[in-house]
Amino acid sequence: MPKPPLISVELKTPDTAEGAAAGILAGARDQLGFVPNMYAAMANLPAVLKQYSASYAAFRETAGFTPAEQETVFLTISQANDCHYCTAAHSMLADVMSGVPKDALEALRKGDTPADDRLGALSEFTRRMTLLRGSVGKGDVDRFLAAGFTNQHVFGVILAIACKTFSNYTNHLVGTEVDAAMSAYALPSDDLAEATA
Repeated sequence: MPKPPLISVELKTPDTAEGAAAGILAGARDQLGFVPNMYAAMANLPAVLKQYSASYAAFRETAGFTPAEQETVFLTISQANDCHYCTAAHSMLADVMSGVPKDALEALRKGDTPADDRLGALSEFTRRMTLLRGSVGKGDVDRFLAAGFTNQHVFGVILAIACKTFSNYTNHLVGTEVDAAMSAYALPSDDLAEATA
């Protein structure tokens, strides 16, 4: 269940945001047709939105994961950090754009390990990296590499955790409302909370 907001912030628009944030919000609106609530909240400190956007793009473009693997990483981190907004967002991307198998997506949304050997190994390593704050053991790394991943992928997981730190932490503090465009992917507890509010 999403937590109530701990701070109250203005949801910025391309017209009210300052600096680089204005351009990022305008770009998101042009690409998606709306400004995601999370972006609008992050824009209260333009550097946060700028660094989030840069790390997100760098992960997508340079970490060496397939689209399905990318969503596996992002969903695993978001679930480990109990971020309902990012779980909904990446569930939608996993289903509509990235080709994550239905059974794997269902497992990831529950915080479980996918049955697929490669996605399962990726999710397990990512979860342990997130929960142990990088202090994993040699066995964790060896199992990850034995599943066919490389040192580049290890650093890719680090990059994704850095990216999701910006978004997951923002959403915890702000209590970011899931956007209508991704509401079908809200976790069941989110639906229940909204129905009883």
